[in-house]
Amino acid sequence: MSVDKIDMQPLGEVFGFPIDNESERSKRYRTNKLCPFNNIVSNCTKNSIEFPLGICSLNHKDKQVIICPIRFREDWTIISDAASFIFEGKTAWTHVGEVKLKDKHGKSAGNIDYVLVSYDDKGRVLDFGSLEVQAVYISGNLTGPFTAYLEEPTPLFSWTKAFKYPKPDYLSSSRKRLIPQIIAKGSILKQWNKKQVVALQSSFYNTLTSLPEFDKYESDFAFFLYDLIPDTVTKVLTLKLKRIIYTKFANALEQIAKFEAGSINQFTDILQRKLDAKKNGNTDAYNFENIDAE
Repeated sequence: MSVDKIDMQPLGEVFGFPIDNESERSKRYRTNKLCPFNNIVSNCTKNSIEFPLGICSLNHKDKQVIICPIRFREDWTIISDAASFIFEGKTAWTHVGEVKLKDKHGKSAGNIDYVLVSYDDKGRVLDFGSLEVQAVYISGNLTGPFTAYLEEPTPLFSWTKAFKYPKPDYLSSSRKRLIPQIIAKGSILKQWNKKQVVALQSSFYNTLTSLPEFDKYESDFAFFLYDLIPDTVTKVLTLKLKRIIYTKFANALEQIAKFEAGSINQFTDILQRKLDAKKNGNTDAYNFENIDAE
């Protein structure tokens, strides 16, 4: 498929395969709405069990952006990669998923995506660490192109409608999901002195503030960065670990949770206009509707 054609549609992988893959296996997965990436059941369940939105990755500027967290489960690479950081030396380990974490007062801090657990020869827990996986939220409409493609699957599929054209929403992905997770769950795990791993795609990490890096054996927090690498022969995308950022929880939290300040002069101007409006007898509701909207 040419770059021009790729740029004309937003579908990266549909039920596990790029749309230019017309193998019998890809057709079987699309026909039966299957998931090849170790979902909890054989079928895709993204957004709906009956009518799943079977898009694993979004095609954006000729790059495939992972928008489904299940996509990271390919061959369970993320689990074995995380274990190499969390546990030192050879040890028996496994993982458990969706483990509820509570604070001192019994209130939920959320579910940990995966807890990696090492155990002795009698099956008793020796140590553990966490692995969080964050795909990217999108803005715009994916249902339209997805539905249109399934009605007539073809590698020549195009979607040039500009209205709410789907694109990655990295800002919402970090502020609404990643940062709250690190603050809530990460703070508790740090107090327990447990190592933590976050699996992201490289493009997502590159939108975050740069973090100080440390030696692997000095760090307690790491970002494992993955990308989807195309194979021109098999016409599939393969999840590959591209880089590891070894850091420390306190340093990572300080940088990630920091919001860069805008112009203080602009903020002061807004205050002045609100103050002037108030002196003229306008209500706060008027200020909100007429000044904040400017």
